[in-house]
Amino acid sequence: MSFPNVKLCFWLFSCLVGIASAELDPNYYALKCPSVLTIVKGEVTTAVLKEPRMGASLLRLHFHDCFVQGCDASVLLNDTDTFTGEKTAFPNANSLRGFDVIDKIKSKLESDIICAGKVSCADILAIAARDSVVALGGPTWTVGLGRRDSTTASLSAANSDLPAPFLNLDGILTAFANKNFTANETVALSGAHTIGKARCTTFRSRIYDDTNIDSSFATSLKANCPQTGGDDNLSQLDATSENLFDNAYFKNLEKESGLLHSDQELFNGGSTDSIVQTYIDYPSKFMTDFANAMVKMGNLSPLTGNEGQIRTKCYQVNQ
Repeated sequence: MSFPNVKLCFWLFSCLVGIASAELDPNYYALKCPSVLTIVKGEVTTAVLKEPRMGASLLRLHFHDCFVQGCDASVLLNDTDTFTGEKTAFPNANSLRGFDVIDKIKSKLESDIICAGKVSCADILAIAARDSVVALGGPTWTVGLGRRDSTTASLSAANSDLPAPFLNLDGILTAFANKNFTANETVALSGAHTIGKARCTTFRSRIYDDTNIDSSFATSLKANCPQTGGDDNLSQLDATSENLFDNAYFKNLEKESGLLHSDQELFNGGSTDSIVQTYIDYPSKFMTDFANAMVKMGNLSPLTGNEGQIRTKCYQVNQ
């Protein structure tokens, strides 16, 4: 005799258990590794105090991780003779940095007898991103934890999924919409460019070819970014309040002083102008929206439960 209602109830229960097991939990390490938050914060704070730019670099590592395969630490994997990671993708090559800070954090956790083998590199990236923003005066947020690390990476997805600095507004909104972000969340996350630097090669066409750029701003950048050569020369994404996480990035857009073409596209007579204006007028609104968008980004397709692994070294799959 069959009992369809019982089977249905069991199936629903199984589904609910599966959903629950995939949810990230801020208290995931409370018993597994109670010192994890203290260790990560200590190393991040030390690194940012030594070099403020490192805060932007660690935040960017988390972003470039989550936009490719989800938040699984795939961005940290080195190439091997039989494996090609994401570090040589166009948006990452000679650009991503902060790997040494993540490795130091991981080494410290692995040397802790309670924490060894328990904290994923993906979770380290998520915590470090939050602590970096806080260290530079930005907002805090609650980081859900329990991610696991991938055993794969995708060079092709890194090249296709990460938004390029040359995109127009439609391209920017599409790149973020592909990850289920709204226009408001797209603008908020773009506000991360209030900290950090960019290479000449990413903004050369902006300062020589764009017309919607303040002439004195463009002139000030040309000495460090000639029309030929100097590809890796750096300029501050937001020179107004260097190394301070605030809303000056949006004020710069209002003055046609966005460093990247994709930055200025957010305030160029299009649909996102009003969002930028809101963040200019209400900086606390930007801080709140940015924090909420970071929580959402940290929830992009994490590996949980028995998926993936906890890498012993963040740059390689466990042997």
